[in-house]
Amino acid sequence: MSSEKFQAAHDSICHTGTKLLKYLEEIRQSRLREGDDTKSLQSITDDINKALSALKEQKYQVAVIAAMKAGKSTFLNAVIGADVLASESAACTICRTDVRHIPDGQVPRLLEYREGQRRGFVIAEGDAGEIQQKFLLRTREIREKGNPDNTTRFEIEHPIEAISALSSLSGFTLVDTPGPNEWESAKFNTVALKQTALEALRTCNAILFVLNYASYKDNAISDLFKDVIENRKEILAENTGKIYFILNKVDQKTEQDKDIADVIDDLKRELTNFGFSNPIIYPASSRQGLLAKLIQQGNATENQIKDFKKFFSARYATEDEEGNQIIPAPRKIAPQALIDSGIITIEQTVIQTITQNSGWNLLSDVVAKIEKAGKGIEDTLNTQISGWQMGIEALKQKVEEYRKRSDYAKNKVEAVKKSVDEQKQILIIGFSQGINKFAEFTKKEIQDQIDELVESKSAKSPKPKKVKVNPHPVKQIENEVDWGGIVGEIGGGLIDLVSKGFGNIFRRGVRATASLLKAVSTYFPENLNSYDSDTSEVPENYDPYIIRVKTKEEAQKLGSTINKFCGPHIQSLWLDTQDTLLREGTEIRGKLAIKIKTDIQQISDELSNYLGDALQVELNINPIQFPSFEFSGIDAKIKQQQGVFKRTKKEEKRNSRCCDSDEVYYVDVEYEDKREFYEVDLHETARLIKLTIDEQVLRNRELLQRVIEKQVAEDFRNAEQQINDYIKRFQDEFDRLLKERETKEAESDRIREKLEIQKAQLNQYLHELTTIKASLHSWKPTQTIK
Repeated sequence: MSSEKFQAAHDSICHTGTKLLKYLEEIRQSRLREGDDTKSLQSITDDINKALSALKEQKYQVAVIAAMKAGKSTFLNAVIGADVLASESAACTICRTDVRHIPDGQVPRLLEYREGQRRGFVIAEGDAGEIQQKFLLRTREIREKGNPDNTTRFEIEHPIEAISALSSLSGFTLVDTPGPNEWESAKFNTVALKQTALEALRTCNAILFVLNYASYKDNAISDLFKDVIENRKEILAENTGKIYFILNKVDQKTEQDKDIADVIDDLKRELTNFGFSNPIIYPASSRQGLLAKLIQQGNATENQIKDFKKFFSARYATEDEEGNQIIPAPRKIAPQALIDSGIITIEQTVIQTITQNSGWNLLSDVVAKIEKAGKGIEDTLNTQISGWQMGIEALKQKVEEYRKRSDYAKNKVEAVKKSVDEQKQILIIGFSQGINKFAEFTKKEIQDQIDELVESKSAKSPKPKKVKVNPHPVKQIENEVDWGGIVGEIGGGLIDLVSKGFGNIFRRGVRATASLLKAVSTYFPENLNSYDSDTSEVPENYDPYIIRVKTKEEAQKLGSTINKFCGPHIQSLWLDTQDTLLREGTEIRGKLAIKIKTDIQQISDELSNYLGDALQVELNINPIQFPSFEFSGIDAKIKQQQGVFKRTKKEEKRNSRCCDSDEVYYVDVEYEDKREFYEVDLHETARLIKLTIDEQVLRNRELLQRVIEKQVAEDFRNAEQQINDYIKRFQDEFDRLLKERETKEAESDRIREKLEIQKAQLNQYLHELTTIKASLHSWKPTQTIK
């Protein structure tokens, strides 16, 4: 579906929905003039308004990820059509930066968001140059000082030229995501920068990896994919259609270099080895595209025009009859230079990806909701027409029978609720098992790292024994769960999904790659011993896990090195676990929601069938609708709860960072002041780290249980509200109908005629919706991507 077709469908839906609202308002005013009740129309009006609001407020996010020096900022500027993001040799992206589209004429702004604050505050506003300068100064300050203000993200409000003509994409946002080598360059806790990249893979509508033409085989490229992509090949397979690779800076190619087509073939092989199947690669010259756009707009500075002439104009030179070289003016070259830069092709591809997938899903969902509302109006009119055609006593009997059936339906809804409560345990237990496996694996991983350190550094020691960690009072949950005993025969399919999904977390992705030994060796290249190395004598009570150093400073440095390794290392493992839990949880929650929907739909269908038979009219099925599901709410809730925990426990060590992350793992190592040497007890270090892991696991387990219970309850209330609205709408109509029959029987012919006119008018709007649905169906993608 092209962007033009998407915009046309978007406008048609808005137009028809607005006409339906106007139509309902006319009916409401007509009833008010006659002194009739209008309550039954309110829920239908609310549903249409909600659907139209969703159409206007839909967010579309495109993540851009790159290694350093790939030209990511210039690429983003080219898409934006303004030189608003600074380019530096050092890593510029210190945390997530959202570039949110605003209409032309609205003043651009730069906002900063900090931990614990929902609203951002304005750093700069005005033109692109002012925002760029203030943004650059602020990011430098954060990098140099270690983020003392706990900045979590930035947001730039600026028109994005690529979608400026598409009001249907007003919620378009570019997500500037730090690459892995930018994580390492920061001086603060950077685990959350990895979290930003993982969130992009889960939630963004398109993902662009920007690679440098001149260095696409460098280690930086391996680093780019290693932490984010490694062991997530099933995710890549699911999202192939929304991932693109930009081979940037192709304008740097020289005569001696390989052809661009050959480089792309080479890169395809490299990417395939990383797990990308049939990778889609676009060559680009972002600098050329940006300068061409600025020249076309008339916004290029003198220096930018000089750069364009210096680097790009000669490519468009021609010769006159005498062989003299003629270089056209930049403004004449700019349109073709923009096309040749590749930026336009990339923009069109990304927009098409969004409109064909997330956009198509949105339009289809909104049309379904508006059509449901329209069919609800049709049912109401049919009920009234039929009610005026039958005798009043027969009508009273039908109304009384409907009350009884409604009460019966509500009782059945309560039975569904009990079933949902039982199946909710599937999610809770599945998440608990995943978290417990994380604790089990991580404690073993930390112990193995300490054992490796001891074996390596105790050169003259006997083979060290494994650490025996002291028992602690943290409550544990059994790893093996009797699924059948918990949920009986209900939701067997969900049980299988949980068992296969959560049970495979550590076989699929959570594996350590860092080394404590390497971290310690950086600062202590000589052997660390558990005895006096000057005498070369091993004491009888020798314990290789008691490390002796000569000075207090060395002891403190060793403790600090262990802390700095273990904290981010455990956080990274937890992040991988959480990422898997969120993915698996989304699928499981979706299946549970389908069961809720199916059970409630059956109750609704029984009522619809009864009303149709009792009143001898054709009533539409009342479709119970749900949105698509993600467990992003759990992710956000974890951040919120941990923020509260850190604020209330001031004695905890706070390590500055750019984005939220789990950081309760930093454990001070104990050392003893001796007369001739200092000791670091690695037994106690291991015990304290494991204790802290268990405390954090217990806290997160309880937190996740509360969040799951809340979200599943919301799913059920969603379905329950829909059927209750359905029951109430007809009950209100019956009450109104009986009242009218008793007071306006003499006007029955006039009332029926008015209802028929209203029905004929409604049929026009329903026909419009049917036409829109048919068009959308013809544009339906072969495979939709969320």
